[in-house]
Amino acid sequence: MSSPASEARLEPFRLRGANFNLLVLRLLDPRVEVIVPALADQFRRAPGFLRNAPIVLGLDDLDPAAAPDFGHLTAQLRAVQIAPIGTTGGAPELRAAAQAAGLPPLRAAGGEQAPPVSAEPAPMPLPAPEPQATPEAPPPSGWQPTMIIDQAVRAGQRIWAQGSDLIIRGTVNPGAEVIADGNVHVYGTLKGRAIAGGAENRAARIFALNFEPELVSIAGYYAVRDGLGDAPLGRPVQVCLIGESMRFDKLG
Repeated sequence: MSSPASEARLEPFRLRGANFNLLVLRLLDPRVEVIVPALADQFRRAPGFLRNAPIVLGLDDLDPAAAPDFGHLTAQLRAVQIAPIGTTGGAPELRAAAQAAGLPPLRAAGGEQAPPVSAEPAPMPLPAPEPQATPEAPPPSGWQPTMIIDQAVRAGQRIWAQGSDLIIRGTVNPGAEVIADGNVHVYGTLKGRAIAGGAENRAARIFALNFEPELVSIAGYYAVRDGLGDAPLGRPVQVCLIGESMRFDKLG
C-alpha cells in the first residue's frame, strides 16, 4: 500500500519551456487551391519531406486585404499529413483571421512576444535592405561542441545537432535526414536530406564530399533534387545562402 507521502508527490502533469526545430511555410499566394497542389508536387520530388511535420505559417508576404481561408487551408494541409500549429509575422488582420481558425501567433525562441492582435493599423515597416552575401557570424551563446557521427546514416534515421555543427563520417543514405543548427559536414556521399542553420542561422553551410542529395536547406530556404540547377552533382560541394538563393560551389 502506498504511503500518504508518496501519494502527495504524484502530479497529474508538469509544464516546462523547450525549443523545437520548426519549419516555416512562407505563404506567397493566398489561394488554397494553389498552395496545396504545389506542396503535393514537392512531395513527389522529395518523398517524405514535410510528411507528418509540424509547421508554422509565415504571413509576411501576404496582402492583408486578401487573407486566405485559414480554416480550409488547415484542413487541406492536415489531409496531406502536414500539421500547421501557428503563424509568424503578417499584418494584424491576417493574424486575427488565422487565430480565429485556431492558428495562434508564435514567437521565436528567445525573441519578443508576437504583437497582440488588434484592429489598430500597424506602423509602416522600414524598407528591406538589398540582399547580399551573409557575413560570418559568431556562434550564439549556449553553443554546444560539434556532434560527430562515425557511421553511415540509414534510411528513416534523423539526426539533429541542436545548438552545434554536425559532422557525418559516412554516407547519408536516401530517406535519411541530418539537421544542425550550425553547419553540416558529410565526409561521404550525401544522398538523403541535409538541413543546416536551424531556422535563423543564414551563415550556416553544408559541405559534402559527394553531393547527391534529395534535399538541402539553410535557415528555412531549401532546394530539392530537381531544383539544384547546375550544381556539380557527384562532386565535393559547399552550399551557402546568398540573399534568398542557394549557391552550390565546387570544392577543390
